[in-house]
Amino acid sequence: MYLADYHTHSDCSPDGRETIARMAEAAVARGLDEICITDHVDTICWGSLQPRWDFDWDKVQTELAEARRLYGDRLTIRLGAELGEAPMAFDRAEHLLDHAPKLDFVIGSVHMAGKKFGYFDLYYVEKSPETYYHELIDSYLEDVLELAKWGRCSVLGHLTLPLRYINENLGEHMTFQSHMAQVEDIFRTIIPKGLGIECNTNRGNTPLPAGDILRLYREMGGEVITLGSDAHSRDMVGCAILERQQLLRDCGFRYFCTFEGGKPIFRPL
Repeated sequence: MYLADYHTHSDCSPDGRETIARMAEAAVARGLDEICITDHVDTICWGSLQPRWDFDWDKVQTELAEARRLYGDRLTIRLGAELGEAPMAFDRAEHLLDHAPKLDFVIGSVHMAGKKFGYFDLYYVEKSPETYYHELIDSYLEDVLELAKWGRCSVLGHLTLPLRYINENLGEHMTFQSHMAQVEDIFRTIIPKGLGIECNTNRGNTPLPAGDILRLYREMGGEVITLGSDAHSRDMVGCAILERQQLLRDCGFRYFCTFEGGKPIFRPL
């Protein structure tokens, strides 16, 4: 059984807490075979809407080299990025990727409500009528579709992210059932390109996306899929990876993916 966590954040992310070496140490302790460091590389500055054109790759590469020196004989450590908010400024997203070192893997993620809502962070959504949540999800998925059409990523991250904040933070019980046409459009866009999605284990909470959308993706011909904990600290590294491998099997997948040099490697489930 090959175990890989393909969504982890170190202290090279504004909200990360641990060095890459500490994250790698935790991965070894939990019996993982591989991790990919996917720090936030966003088109906007953290906590604002100010444009961002650069990222401190020197810090990442220094920490990565130290982690590989300490744990590289026991753990494969890949270099990736979680590219955030590309639909807000594809020119800045292009620039950020063009000036990055060679990456093994890129998660394309949207964390903001769309233009209609003034691009606010979904983390800050407040208790509202159900109609508001549906409009928010519509706007979010419109940006995800634009990201899918652009296509400079390996997988789309946490496709049902609004549910993390609407349901887990606010105690609601929203689903994407009335938004499946938009989800299907996204899948019809990425599958012919050989792009994929992640099953974000959501640090042990309801996976993003859950089984209904994972099954739809597989039924539509989707094959490229990764598993990632979204760990921002060492205690969450590898969280629920093994359990979500079983979920993928239940949804019809025979493989999950790791990446090297931007190319997927299909690992038997």
